[in-house]
This record gives sequence, C-alpha cells and structure tokens, in this order.
Amino acid sequence: MRGRPDSPRPSLSRVTASTSLTPTTRYGFLGPEGTFTSMALDAWGPSAQGERVTFGSVDAALTALRSGAIDAAMVPIENSVEGGVSATLDALASGDPLVVVGEVLVPVTFVLAAAPGTTRDAVRAVGTHSHAWAQVRGWIGENLPDAVYVPTLSTASAAEALEQGPQPFEAAVCAPAAARLHGLDVLAEGIGDMQAAVTRFVLVARPGVVPERTGADKTTVVLFQRDDHAGGLLALLEQFAARGINMTRLESRPTKESMGSYCFSIDLEGHVLDERVGEALMGLKRICSEVRFLGSYPRADRQRATIAPLTADEDFSAARAWLTGLRTGRP
Repeated sequence: MRGRPDSPRPSLSRVTASTSLTPTTRYGFLGPEGTFTSMALDAWGPSAQGERVTFGSVDAALTALRSGAIDAAMVPIENSVEGGVSATLDALASGDPLVVVGEVLVPVTFVLAAAPGTTRDAVRAVGTHSHAWAQVRGWIGENLPDAVYVPTLSTASAAEALEQGPQPFEAAVCAPAAARLHGLDVLAEGIGDMQAAVTRFVLVARPGVVPERTGADKTTVVLFQRDDHAGGLLALLEQFAARGINMTRLESRPTKESMGSYCFSIDLEGHVLDERVGEALMGLKRICSEVRFLGSYPRADRQRATIAPLTADEDFSAARAWLTGLRTGRP
C-alpha cells in the first residue's frame, strides 16, 4: 500500500463502468435527495437519469437490489477521514453476491443549517448522520461546545426534518445542496475538520459481464480464512506481494460468527483479466475458505496501476509457455 499522496484535493469525478446500465435503469440510493449519495448518483452522468429510488439505509438499498426491485445501487464505501463504511462492507461480504461496476469520488463539504430565523446561539442539539458527525466534531466542540448530537438516517434527512417543523434538534449538519433544497438558513460554512475530505461511492449491481479492463482499474475482494493461525494474514498478503500487486485498501471486518472471527476486505490495483491479478486470485482460492469477488472496474481517479518488473502479462504468459513445454516434452 502506498503512503499518503502529496496531491491537491480531487474534484468530483466518476467513471461509467458497465454498458449494461442504461437510462432506463432503476437506481437506488441513500435518500432523500440532497445526500452526498444523491450527488454521487448525479455525477454518474446521463446513464443515471433513469428511475431514482430512495432508501433509508445501505442495507435496504442492497436488499432491494438483490431482490430485483432495482437494477443498481449507489452506496458509500470509504471516507478519507473515517475509513471504510461498515454498513456497506458488511452488506457486500454476506448475502447473495453483488459486484461493483464503478466508483465516484465526492469532495465532502458540510454546513450548519437551521430553519429560517434560527440563530447559532439557539442551537442546543445538532442532527446528522454518524459519519458526518465524526467529521465535524472538532468544529462543533469549539463553536457549539454544549450542543448534543442527535443521529439521523442521513445528512439530508436531518435537513428535511427541519423543513417539516420542530425537531429534537435545532440545526443540521448537511451538504450545502440539502440546505438549499429544504430552504434552510446556513449558519456556518465549511465546518468539516478536514477540508480535503473525500468520500468514495460505488455503484453496485447484480453479477454479470465484467467490464473490460482499461489499465486504470481496481478489483475488490473479501477473503475468509480457513482458520485463525499465526501467519494467516501474511499468507494472504504474500499472494499479492509475490505478483507485484499494490493494495489501495485493507480492512478487517467481523464475520459475526464468533468472537475473534474476521474477514478481510481488500481493494487492489488491477483487473481480474490481468495475468498477475488472475494468478493471485487463484492462489487465494487455494488457501482461503472463501474468496468473494466484488468486481473489477475502472478507477474514478484514472490512475494507472504500477506494474513491477517481471509482473507484466507477457512475463506470466512466457512462464506459462515454458511450463507447458516442459509438460509436453517440447521445452
């Protein structure tokens, strides 16, 4: 895995990764309109202008996708401040298989918004989503030290609630778009503790044809060990290291089967059609109890994979041809 990049904050970017998604596709997302998830779906482009269906949670959206009620779901999977989104990682690691077909990067900007006429001095409680609260705790602590936190299903639902009337909170932490949509006054702008925060969203669909590789691809897998033993994780990681594959994310998640039972959610550079990635997946299949393939898809930042010396496709092809010659008596 690479260290921290020395690069400017990315603009909102997306990659359309599946030709099976059309303007008639039914898209689910964490609603209501005005959430960062809805912004990610907006960024998907013209193909995302089909029917839009809002859901109150990631689990609900992915359950609807598995049942066939919708064709694709836009869900958050990773934040540059808080790391992986547990609800998404866990939902993709269990249940009927689903695959990621593309990703969107959304810069995260928060405002403190309230019903018209509300002053900052009148704010005793703040409503927002837990991930948003984690990203503004420093600002709240400094500017509203006595305010209490009220959890909501999403940042936009907090804004929507204030539009509807009195709530157990006087202000919402939300996106600027949500404040405008629901006619709220903005009491403070740019209240995020990390001004360069970015959330990564993925578009998820039911398994189908894997998108063609572009050279700037990412593959996501979930690995389950056969048993817990010393060096178990090392054995998994060696499959990538031996083939020069860089990981861009590695997280452990409880399998919920017993205390201490974990699986590993991993993003890696490359595409399942790349020789080095294919061989790594075969190695993992041999030593893992389960390898859940969650898709190969173009990267939103379009950053091409770093291919280490002697790990290009032609290197693996040449080695395979050599072995075939040995086995057939024609070296």
